[in-house]
Amino acid sequence: MKKQLEKNRQKKKEDKEQRKLERQQNSSGGDLESMMAYVNEWGEIVSTPPEKK
Repeated sequence: MKKQLEKNRQKKKEDKEQRKLERQQNSSGGDLESMMAYVNEWGEIVSTPPEKK
């Protein structure tokens, strides 16, 4: 009984670690530049920074 419980805990831990690694590999990066959004002079959200005038 105790051995079975320990095996179950170990399997859950390994599965959790595997899912964590898969999430890290499938992530799109998440760097700050890709998450940045700007608002132009008309109040629209755009992905490019405003030009210096």
